[in-house]
Amino acid sequence: MIKKIVLKLSFVLVLLALFSCSRNQNRILNINIGTHSNNELKIQIDVTTSDDVQVFAEYWSDKKGIKNKITSPISKAGLKHSLVLCNIAPETNYSYRLITIQGEEKITSKVYNFKSRKLPEWLQKQFKASCENPKLLPQNFKKGFMLLAKRETPGVAYIVDYKGNLRWYHTVEGTGFKVSCFTDDQSIISILGKNDEPTSYGSEILEINLQGDTLTHLKKGQGDFKQVIHHEIIKKSTNEIVTLFVDERITDLTAIGGKKKDTINGDGIIIFDKKGKQLWKWSVFDDLDPMKDKALLKTKKDWMHANSLNYDKDGNFIISFYNNGQIWKVDAKTGKVIWKLGKGGTMTMPANCNFSQAHAAHINQEGSLMFFDNGVDKKQSSVFALKVDEKSNAVKLDYQVKLPKEIYNDRMGSAYMIDKDAILCCCSKRHITVLTNKKGVLLWALESEIPPYRAKFIPEDKLKPFLFN
Repeated sequence: MIKKIVLKLSFVLVLLALFSCSRNQNRILNINIGTHSNNELKIQIDVTTSDDVQVFAEYWSDKKGIKNKITSPISKAGLKHSLVLCNIAPETNYSYRLITIQGEEKITSKVYNFKSRKLPEWLQKQFKASCENPKLLPQNFKKGFMLLAKRETPGVAYIVDYKGNLRWYHTVEGTGFKVSCFTDDQSIISILGKNDEPTSYGSEILEINLQGDTLTHLKKGQGDFKQVIHHEIIKKSTNEIVTLFVDERITDLTAIGGKKKDTINGDGIIIFDKKGKQLWKWSVFDDLDPMKDKALLKTKKDWMHANSLNYDKDGNFIISFYNNGQIWKVDAKTGKVIWKLGKGGTMTMPANCNFSQAHAAHINQEGSLMFFDNGVDKKQSSVFALKVDEKSNAVKLDYQVKLPKEIYNDRMGSAYMIDKDAILCCCSKRHITVLTNKKGVLLWALESEIPPYRAKFIPEDKLKPFLFN
């Protein structure tokens, strides 16, 4: 049904207009305007010029006026140019003008107009924000945005502001966005997977820019990409894609009542280049012997369940596991496990640092190891920030934020600092994302129609000039 609506709308372009200008009027021959890839929040202007020139657009909403104009990227020199206008609000009147560049000469066109359409019905009312006292919200939170994603097909990646307005989106057919990450290259990199693949598992890697154009698209079977990937995807550099993979090991389990050719599914870290060539790989089997697990016949299908991966300040890996309630640090060069934190780990931990299952483990802006604790042992989720002292091999509590029991979240979830006293927490199964202070007082909430795996905050300056308030 959704696909039919999208296709139908794509042929009813109320924005479509055709203009012709003479050579002496900015060298512009034709202008065609419509949506970019049938996306209502991106407008595409196709320009034909009589000379080899560069072109860019200046545009503004009529309500805000020309003083608040937005400038598009500049096209390459040529006769045909496609400009994509972002930061478009639905059902809004806009004005724009085109500027051609040839050498030192710039010529500005007359002002044209268009009106953006309303969002398709299936994208309306996806998010509802609530806040009793907006004055208590950090200013950078009000100006920033959040990245969330729909894991079921058709997949949708959303960027939402604090008022719950959908400000940017990208859709994919046949797959869902299992997990997505905003990169330093101003792109969104994701694991794509079909509905019949497990919750956070997939077999495709997609990277798009904020104009919605594909930068990288790898599918399982291409190059060295042979494994099912899951739960995490990040970029180490422009050409290095880092993800978790399922390491399938055929093992003789007859000694414990299994099959002679049985399968144990472990986890690993793999780094690809943008063409799918393997650059580095590590496996949990390099450190642990699964035969020492007394419950192996029950756990073999998902032995460790790694669920997040990130870099420590020194460039080594931080990886969390759901099934054994541990977080590990792994040397990013040798693959040696540096420490294990949690139940049965190698780090000394006081009682106030005990957690059950961690998600979204990372080093926060204050240098602490931060993660969302599902809290399945106490039926109360929380946020932990721990100070890790590798010299003394010990951990101490920086702080713990206990979330209300009403939003207890036993699977998935994330927690990221917004400023020194505000933390954005995603309670996936509750379909709610909240902003809390360190005392556990809820400042803001976002209800969503989808159960997002994570909600990642993106400061406004990271999205400019494509999206801003």
